[in-house]
Amino acid sequence: MDLSTLPLVGPFVAAALHAGADLLAALTAGLTPVAGPLAAALAVVVATLAVRALLVPLAVLQVRAERDRRRLAPQLAALRKRHGRDTARLQQAVQELYTSEHVSPLAGCLPVLAQAPVVSLVYALFTHASIAGAANTLLDATLVGIPLGHSFVAVVTSPLWVHGWVVLLVLVALAVVVELTRRANLRWNPPTPVDTAVPGAAVTTAVTRWVPFVTVVFAAIAPLAAALYVLTSAGWTAGERAVLRRALR
Repeated sequence: MDLSTLPLVGPFVAAALHAGADLLAALTAGLTPVAGPLAAALAVVVATLAVRALLVPLAVLQVRAERDRRRLAPQLAALRKRHGRDTARLQQAVQELYTSEHVSPLAGCLPVLAQAPVVSLVYALFTHASIAGAANTLLDATLVGIPLGHSFVAVVTSPLWVHGWVVLLVLVALAVVVELTRRANLRWNPPTPVDTAVPGAAVTTAVTRWVPFVTVVFAAIAPLAAALYVLTSAGWTAGERAVLRRALR
């Protein structure tokens, strides 16, 4: 479904697409003298860094919330022991604790939620054949011979498969960053021991282990431009958290 054609949100989506296309085109033009054929891909990276820089205040809130949850960990463990398997009562007690300590359990989601519209915009910019009634020139942009509008799946199932190593390299780099970030998160916030007697506990543990890699799957089926955004953003997150966790310890 093309949201830009819907009566209520269409004009806003169309305006966002137009503005996004103009921004990336201007960045590409400015970077071409120094980056040559890599300018368009570099423009996506630069735009990503700019977005993440704007979201630093939300990242600070996120790390502070993580710090507060670490501080409250003994009390949370006591609540789990006290209420056992009474899930409803446990959730109420945890919420009361968070409220009394002025800790927001949603603070950790803010950077992800704030980026969702940006990722959607990058995805749309490299999947629309036309923007504002004109041909989408962003679709002509390439990275080492691969159009930025092509996904890894599209590349390996087309004559461009010989260049598939480029997108594969992006996906591998993303998987490495995701795993390093996951391990850093575990060191900073050790997981609560799981009661194996609880039905579904093993499944929950397995899902938690692999959920971070959903971004790699998304990057494989999304346009290469969106994959570059996700990789750049993931790398920023890893470095940003390392710095903020030291500063806000």
